[in-house]
Amino acid sequence: MSLKGKAPMMVDGKEDAPWVEKYRPQTLDDVAAHKEIVDTIKRLVKEERFPHVLFYGPPGTGKTSTILAVARQMYGPSMRSMVLELNASDDRGIAIVREQVVDFASTRTMFSNKFKLVILDECDAMTRDAQFALRRVIEKYTRNTRFCLICNYVGKIIPALQSRCTRFRFPPLAESYVRMRLQHVIDSERANMGKGGLDALVTLGQGDMRRTLNILQATYMSSDVVSEDTVYKCTGSPLPTDIEAIVNALFNENFEEVFARIKDMQVQKGLALTDIVQQLHPWVFKIDMPAKDRIHLVDALADVEYRLAFGTSERLQLGSLVGAFTVAREGIVAAAR
Repeated sequence: MSLKGKAPMMVDGKEDAPWVEKYRPQTLDDVAAHKEIVDTIKRLVKEERFPHVLFYGPPGTGKTSTILAVARQMYGPSMRSMVLELNASDDRGIAIVREQVVDFASTRTMFSNKFKLVILDECDAMTRDAQFALRRVIEKYTRNTRFCLICNYVGKIIPALQSRCTRFRFPPLAESYVRMRLQHVIDSERANMGKGGLDALVTLGQGDMRRTLNILQATYMSSDVVSEDTVYKCTGSPLPTDIEAIVNALFNENFEEVFARIKDMQVQKGLALTDIVQQLHPWVFKIDMPAKDRIHLVDALADVEYRLAFGTSERLQLGSLVGAFTVAREGIVAAAR
């Protein structure tokens, strides 16, 4: 049966799965983003010259989906026995390399001449000892095994591992692709979209398809309509109108008034200072101001965000934030004169 005009949820197959899995691309042709990367990988697979690869970039940009699509194309129904997929952040020590990876890579399949594939997700969480051990394993078993390393921060991968892989950078997804993919999911689920809903999903997703689909599904399940208001309320993020009001106050009111206004808004609407700071970043580049004041504000926002991440007092950091804008406002006024 269907509820609120929505598509029915079934208990078998993938109908009851999270949407990030239900709508994960199944083939390389389904991976519409990063066309240059996909075309290169298709050619390598077709010519049977697939190397060790390192996929890196922000979360939700298609790294894991791409390599799983490659595995399905290369192995078909025998994928389960030919692929070892591990999340390196779960077991990040040297034992995971010496036991599971070596056991899998050292054996050859009896009924196939194809190489095996080891997928190590979040490998930037591995210790340096584990990475050095993995380097030796890659060298030893290259004849019958290929490795795909996936990470967010390539700088955390030792150079010895990087040099043994063909590197592919997955940047944040283009807005056009995110909108196209969202529309496909919305149509498939028959979601009731309201004013500004799609724009809000794209804005809050920030090029992360996993995050965007999770927000869409959460809003869909909690509200009759996926609109701008319901999306922002579901995520607890400040509405654009709230941020605009905060920006106007920061540049036009004195310290005490701004501090009290933002504090009241946080209490009434349940807003976290971290979310407010993140939404203020684009405004710093929208407003006309001297370069030195813009740099001052960018640095101040980054410092506040950094300190909040370590659990410092929100009240103290709010004062630091308002103070930074007060100093910048004085610089803007002086420049105008």
